[in-house]
Amino acid sequence: MRRGTRIGIDVGQARIGVARSDPDGLIATPLEAVPAGTDANERILAIVLQAEATEVIVGLPLRLDGTDGPAAVLARQWADALAEALARAGAVTDVRMVDERLTTVQAQRGLHAAGATTRTSRHRIDSASAVVLLQSYLDGVRSGPDSA
Repeated sequence: MRRGTRIGIDVGQARIGVARSDPDGLIATPLEAVPAGTDANERILAIVLQAEATEVIVGLPLRLDGTDGPAAVLARQWADALAEALARAGAVTDVRMVDERLTTVQAQRGLHAAGATTRTSRHRIDSASAVVLLQSYLDGVRSGPDSA
């Protein structure tokens, strides 16, 4: 894996969760949950550019049977728009879609294990989901066949 910061994105209808890795791609940490809307795209573009990210990992919320549903279509459109905005900004950043089935469930379990309730942690679930997504990606890349 080449050195560089990665940004994880969990696209939702209400909020977009954002996480960031260290430059060595070892640890994912939460950044923020950006309220969805037109300003969200500008905010996330600014985060990616400021981090000088080498990759953006966007969660692809496939159905349990592996097919696209409305959320997956939205995520694909969102990732395409981000890739276009990054290209217009002159950024050399890859945008990748990664299966994110059950990341929200994993994030909720982790927050609940830490003592947070669903009601009090609702605003943190999105960025925690982005952390789970990004960390899973980083772990998979490091343990892949070319990682030796």
